Amino acid sequence: MKTIKSLSVVFFTALLVFSSCKQEEKKKTPEAEIVAEEAVRKTYAEISIKEGGEWKGKKYEGENFTFKNVEFLRAPDSLTDHSYYIRYEGPGWESNKVGYRLYLDWRNAIDIFGKKVDTMVLSKVGLDNYDSYHEENPWGMDILKAGSSLGIGSYGRFDGSTVTHFQEVDSTTAQIHNETNESGVTVNYYGWEASNQKIDLRAQLMIATDSRLTKASLTPSKAGEGLCTGIVKFDGIDLIQKEGENGWAYIATYGEQTLVPDNLGMVIFYKVDEVETVTDAEFDHLLVFKPTTDTITYYFGGAWEQEKNGITTKDAFVAYLDSTLATLK
Repeated sequence: MKTIKSLSVVFFTALLVFSSCKQEEKKKTPEAEIVAEEAVRKTYAEISIKEGGEWKGKKYEGENFTFKNVEFLRAPDSLTDHSYYIRYEGPGWESNKVGYRLYLDWRNAIDIFGKKVDTMVLSKVGLDNYDSYHEENPWGMDILKAGSSLGIGSYGRFDGSTVTHFQEVDSTTAQIHNETNESGVTVNYYGWEASNQKIDLRAQLMIATDSRLTKASLTPSKAGEGLCTGIVKFDGIDLIQKEGENGWAYIATYGEQTLVPDNLGMVIFYKVDEVETVTDAEFDHLLVFKPTTDTITYYFGGAWEQEKNGITTKDAFVAYLDSTLATLK
């Protein structure tokens, strides 16, 4: 009888251990691992596409969509603005301070996701099919109205009066990078036709831990006039400029220039010897680069007043610009 009771106790104990192990296995779902990783990471990048529908002309339509993250994407030939195929319309990258997205279509503007938190948020943005991130959320929101401009730090071709975006391009690909201390995207444009010249362009956009700044590296296949970057212009917002003693300079804006509306600072740091001219177009403050096939490097960033422990005055923003300028090499 004692033997039977002993066996019962052993069996019951083993059952509890087995059940506990199963519970531990349940906790270690892919979703839980993603959440745990996001809690640790200070940078993140992604591009997420829809599944479960079909292309009808220039739009991706259907019911019961799911989103799928991919490391590499060749943009479909049908892709244009508001095709509803890529979650928040292109690749996104973020640090623990700010997030950005690139419209992976002819507009090719870069937008800002203002963040109120210091955790990774992009994997949760736009899951309800685009609308909610234009409104304030606990994590923050899409704060910049790019309109017909380059947004912040994107690139085009300037012919002296007009900035051409990517209306004419043979194909576009995007490759996501998530490294230990930085994340971002490499975009390759093949057969980009602008200013009467057809070129390929490689653009790498990377953000580091604890930084507001995206490092942009542009490599054109041919030297041509007018390759440029810029900051969207708003009425009543003055351009701030400064050249350092280290060969770097910046253009910047600060003021009420968000969708909230509230204060936002935007900046581009650039190498003086890579820039032909600083000028204005209809929608942008521009930096026009000298013709080259070498890689052009610059940094761009946004500082939102609602950022956690963020910059809340113009004086503080200018102090941040000057201190950053002095560190560039």
